Amino acid sequence: MPVELSVTGDARTLDPGIELSAYRIVQEALTNTLKHASGASALVELGYGVAELRVTITDRGGHGARGLGVAGEPGRGLIGMRERVALFDGRFRAAPTADGFRVSATLPLPSSAG
Repeated sequence: MPVELSVTGDARTLDPGIELSAYRIVQEALTNTLKHASGASALVELGYGVAELRVTITDRGGHGARGLGVAGEPGRGLIGMRERVALFDGRFRAAPTADGFRVSATLPLPSSAG
């Protein structure tokens, strides 16, 4: 699957928990694209802000079933992503787009002042 990466802001070392959560969100979103949007390409965007890390994965095109997942049904990828973000009091959104599907997570970063 073709994947494009876009990084904005000043990339830096993050808290290991935040870093792992961001990695797993990207991993799961791309896995979902492979499962549910055969033939799609994807864009992964990482935005390093002063107080937050924004992670957005958008698949473009492809074909296959799309859904948000429901607790109790097979497949818990979106539920797991939502829970990872909730651990850090972040924001999560997953929704279809005009030609694909987008997962967005915003993870707050601890203040570097000390």
